[in-house]
Amino acid sequence: MEALFKDLEQKMKKAIEAMEKDFKKVRTGRANPAILDNVMVDYYGNATPLNQVGNVSVPDPQMIVISPWEKNMLKEIEKAIQVADLGITPQNDGNIVRLPIPPLTEERRKEMVKQIKKTGENAKIPIRNVRRDGNEQLKQMEKSKDISQDDQKKEMTKIQSLTDEHIKIVDDLMKDKEKELMEV
Repeated sequence: MEALFKDLEQKMKKAIEAMEKDFKKVRTGRANPAILDNVMVDYYGNATPLNQVGNVSVPDPQMIVISPWEKNMLKEIEKAIQVADLGITPQNDGNIVRLPIPPLTEERRKEMVKQIKKTGENAKIPIRNVRRDGNEQLKQMEKSKDISQDDQKKEMTKIQSLTDEHIKIVDDLMKDKEKELMEV
């Protein structure tokens, strides 16, 4: 029984981790190098993550700077950022690539909040699916007389409280990200 709960909890945590990863990609008004995590640069014919062809730094809250380890990669880095469609125009000065992060408009912030809520709701789906699977396993155990009906009900209540706990974590993370987005 303990193994079942550990497995369910682990699966629910993975859903939350995936949501947190998605949240990092959402551009707030501040420079965050995580928005470049999915940018792939053509490095001598190989698609390579941006952070492996140069140093990514954040000198101030409105700027991301990429210093390539090889100067001939500047154009490729610039092209990869434009292809990634981040809504940011790279500026190449011959030595480094700068990404000025424009402040978000009120309208854009509200759109981003909707996106955050949608991402959060999508994270709740696998958590609920894990609950359903756990309950199904308990029903099978009861059917095959491995556990009593009373034990099944007790365990289902535990699964529900585990689900509620993880749904609350998702809600709290959504509120935090929304607050961060609406901050001017």
